[in-house]
Amino acid sequence: MKTNFRLFFGFAFFYFVVTIVYWLVGGEAVGITAMGLSSGLAALVAFYLWYSAKQQGGMLPEDDVNGEIADGAGDLGFFSPHSWWPLPLAFSACLAGLGLLIGWWLALIGIGALVVSIVGFVTEYEKPSSNVNQH
Repeated sequence: MKTNFRLFFGFAFFYFVVTIVYWLVGGEAVGITAMGLSSGLAALVAFYLWYSAKQQGGMLPEDDVNGEIADGAGDLGFFSPHSWWPLPLAFSACLAGLGLLIGWWLALIGIGALVVSIVGFVTEYEKPSSNVNQH
């Protein structure tokens, strides 16, 4: 992980320097904005990698020079085998985007559907707590 966040901090610094140079040379506003945002995005990823490495103790099996493949065995997380929620989520995001072009009424419908889709997608595997032994 140490190499990962150092690499992204390097990207952030590089993009920042290139943005300053491009601005001083007289570059266009869109290019300056894009490169500045690229610097911010690289810094954001670097901070996330640094923070997560610090929370995990700083040493992952991938960082150990003498590490074996079996050292990284185990659960990597939960990945949904099937879910229908990305479909309404994409549809409602598309509807909200089209609403910005067509009219405010369509944007409101799209945003409402987007909120419902996000809540459904996030809470898909949460079950309400119920006592099964109540007869």
